[in-house]
Amino acid sequence: MTDPKYTFVIPVKEINDYIKETIPRLHSLLRDNFEILVYPDEITDDTWPKTRQIASGPVGPASKRNLSIRDGRGEILVFIDDDAYPRNDFLNILEKNFQDENIVAVGGPAVTPKESKFWQRVSGATFLSSLSGGFPERYRSMGRKKFVADWPSVNLSIRKKVFDELGGFAGDYWPGEDTKLGLDLLVKKNARILYDPELIVYHHRREGLVKHVKQISGYGLHRGFFAKKYPETSFNWRYFLPSLFVLFAIFGGILGYFSKIFLQLYVLGWIIYFVALLNAFYDIYRHEKNILVTLAASYYIFLTHIFYGIRFIQGFVFTRNLKSKLK
Repeated sequence: MTDPKYTFVIPVKEINDYIKETIPRLHSLLRDNFEILVYPDEITDDTWPKTRQIASGPVGPASKRNLSIRDGRGEILVFIDDDAYPRNDFLNILEKNFQDENIVAVGGPAVTPKESKFWQRVSGATFLSSLSGGFPERYRSMGRKKFVADWPSVNLSIRKKVFDELGGFAGDYWPGEDTKLGLDLLVKKNARILYDPELIVYHHRREGLVKHVKQISGYGLHRGFFAKKYPETSFNWRYFLPSLFVLFAIFGGILGYFSKIFLQLYVLGWIIYFVALLNAFYDIYRHEKNILVTLAASYYIFLTHIFYGIRFIQGFVFTRNLKSKLK
């Protein structure tokens, strides 16, 4: 058998219902020059065409993905999550991008599937506005192709040779291993990731407020730490806004108690915030076309700002060394 051009790399703790959905979806792609590597802690008796299960032991997603340097036969490594699957034309679009030999990595949006449950749709809708996520192009197809220095590994492809030369992902970080890879690309290869809005994968979201908040809190902690340690790509004003909002909400109220002028400014600040929230409501509804999902997502946005902002401060100010633990 001729070596495939593409190697899909899927880290997973154990074989689950999501991976059993993802693999058949991969088999329906319009091209067949690919293989699939699945890295559970321990292998099972499940088998699929073009697919190899390889036991990784109890290590994090970054370390599992790095095993593809050893095991992958494809020229291009395609990283996705176990709860994600690509659109049928995914490889056709990827092929066009990698025809340019100067392109070393490509990423695209991770869209919430329409068949998702209500609270999964709410979690996904939270990021459709710039107010909530800062980068809505990561969650819906929008804009034009452009080069970026940071992209989530749920939809990230890279030339295997380059990935090997960079030493793979930083195994100590999760989430955030993809941010460090983007920085390594920039510093060591003077290269960036090409964003293609048409390169779509569908990504199931966390279901329920508690899971959403835990995920967001982890993002905030890591981004705050990265903004301090790796400012080349993470010291971005949009990452600081939730923390500034938290400080405003707490200390603005305290100052307003002692000063009428500060109280007026505090009220004005909240008016501006709620106007921005109304604009986010409009953005989300225009995309979702569901009033209940949009209303719930607006509530999620507020909580996202609070929890992300607090954890960002923790990572930026108080965390001296961060070593992630798989959750």
